[in-house]
Amino acid sequence: MDDKITQQVKAWLETPRAERNIPAGAMLLLKINRNQVLYNNILHNPTRLHDKLEYELKKQLQWRLQQVTHEQVVEMEDKVQQIAANRALAAQQENPANEFKAGKREDHDSLPVEIQSLYVENKSILQKMRDLHAQLRIIQSGRPGYTCKDSDKFPFLQELIKLDKQYRDNWAAYDNFDVKTAEVIEKLDSRQENRRALAFINFNKGKYKAQPDEALREQLAAAYAKVNSPTEKLTRELVELGIITE
Repeated sequence: MDDKITQQVKAWLETPRAERNIPAGAMLLLKINRNQVLYNNILHNPTRLHDKLEYELKKQLQWRLQQVTHEQVVEMEDKVQQIAANRALAAQQENPANEFKAGKREDHDSLPVEIQSLYVENKSILQKMRDLHAQLRIIQSGRPGYTCKDSDKFPFLQELIKLDKQYRDNWAAYDNFDVKTAEVIEKLDSRQENRRALAFINFNKGKYKAQPDEALREQLAAAYAKVNSPTEKLTRELVELGIITE
């Protein structure tokens, strides 16, 4: 199905009636139904057959939109079936908590809190997925003679696919977090902060000596607190200026 034509039909129907290009609309209809006779009749009697053209295009648009929606739902159902198989959503777990522990890193307790939280969050995501899948199965089974509508299934399918992506992203971030790399970055950040603090002090201590200012004194004291292992000389200077106390 050509989605471009679907959008063109939609745009044509949304155009104010007096502004519609009837030959263009007739050509769209011809591309869809290949009815050359109707196409010729519309071109010869555009005013009289305007309503007919509008009716036919509306009918085609409704059908095409329904087909697109159904095709999407079918595709989503296939994805959810694969997700359900991968996550064993339909299986009965005697103790889901114990099962989930299999993916826990040995160094879990030493990880940053935000990384640990991904593991915890995934436990609740998996339970949500199981609950949604159970509800979807109930809807799909329905009562005898009942046909489950696409509109009934869509929100469950959509949410399951969304949760599965979040679940996979969380595991990827959790499993691939490199503690050593994080420690190196943290050390580099600490060194940069140390250099910035020293630069601020050296640039502003003379200014404070010439013209003491309470706001600047507080800024200098805060910068000094960020310096790792300050020298005795620097400490003595700031004490003499009254910026810090021993």
